[in-house]
Amino acid sequence: MEDTQMDKATVLVVEAPANLDLESYIANYRGHTKISRACFIAERCPSLEVEAYKLALAETQLNTEDTRKYEHIAIQLNAALRARNEPEIAVDKEWIQNTQRQTKATTEKLEAELRNYKNNMIKESIRMGHNDLGDHYYNCGDLANAQRSYTYTRDYCASSSHIVEMCLNVIKVGIEQRAFSYLHNYIVRAESATDIPNKTVTASKLKCCSAIAHLESNHINKYKHAAKLFMEVSFDMDNSFNEVLAANDVAVYGGLCALATFDREELKTKVIDNSKFRSYLELEPQIRELITSFYNSKYNTCLQILKEYKNDFLLDMYLSAHVETLFDMIRKKALIQYFTPFSAIDLNVMAQSFSTHIKDLENELAKLITENHIQARIDSNKKILRVCEHQQDQRKLVFDRAIATGEEYQRESKALLLRLSLIKADMIVK
Repeated sequence: MEDTQMDKATVLVVEAPANLDLESYIANYRGHTKISRACFIAERCPSLEVEAYKLALAETQLNTEDTRKYEHIAIQLNAALRARNEPEIAVDKEWIQNTQRQTKATTEKLEAELRNYKNNMIKESIRMGHNDLGDHYYNCGDLANAQRSYTYTRDYCASSSHIVEMCLNVIKVGIEQRAFSYLHNYIVRAESATDIPNKTVTASKLKCCSAIAHLESNHINKYKHAAKLFMEVSFDMDNSFNEVLAANDVAVYGGLCALATFDREELKTKVIDNSKFRSYLELEPQIRELITSFYNSKYNTCLQILKEYKNDFLLDMYLSAHVETLFDMIRKKALIQYFTPFSAIDLNVMAQSFSTHIKDLENELAKLITENHIQARIDSNKKILRVCEHQQDQRKLVFDRAIATGEEYQRESKALLLRLSLIKADMIVK
């Protein structure tokens, strides 16, 4: 991988992942996100650039009226073809002209209908008129006017389902504009709506939107918040929200965020034993193996899976910016958990477990000690990591507390069994 300058912004150049079938991946999505994801991959992966731009161009022409986006993608595609000394594609100017003419006529028609509805003071017709105009602007790629039209429907909503529809439309456009800051109010408003059809699916869509907004926020615990939300997504949603994200994304985003932030108990209860999320993990078996390997302390396997799929994650438009941070958090957690049960560790053995050089491992451990993540000392001569006495005392307290809890549980269980036996023998004094 290397960095390159593109439009004054640094874009990471990614080698084609061995696991990625571009056509199958893009087929998981529909609408604008299908085009956006293809373009995102094209901008970052030279070996997939031409194929991705061709997919984006075909989708734009087939399912939108966004002539500006069509022309932009065509320019990028032809530049990529020229760089490879391949023949350029012919831009469909007839489609552009016909679409622009049709777009103008449709806009005028919808605006005239809306004016008529307003004159007649028909509330539901006004709402539908704004909605139709919003859909039209959205299909043309005019996100600012689409957002404005969808927002106008707010004053004409007569039921909970109308409110949810308005909120989801505003949220969808906001996510595409990457304007995440104001989405929270609409998410909360939609969540508070009552008596709506398919409430489980709607709630799951809103949780996904909230999780994406958390990922893009500056909140210190954003990854844990996002993980908790993804864990609550019902499998009933499946791929019904793939104009924003696919069912597979729930497994990938949720799995990585959970692995980076959940403690061992949370991984067990909220991820591994979570029937809802387990259904999503079936779609991405490598994420399931990643989590179970980590939970079973097979850190080498876990880190190998991360390494193998890193380029896939870097080509995801919502995950890409967080990959390095999440990977770093997961590796730190693995190092800390490996160290936790012991009072002293042979660094040679630990280096083998993490497939790293002992010098690099020493540097990582020194950083963890400096940042107060572990209380230990490194014996560089003997290549041993030793727990500090204070930390040993703390561990003893934890172990003693665990033993005491176990003994108390055993006493309570025996007392309960005795009571059940007495009840069965009718020997309880009433």
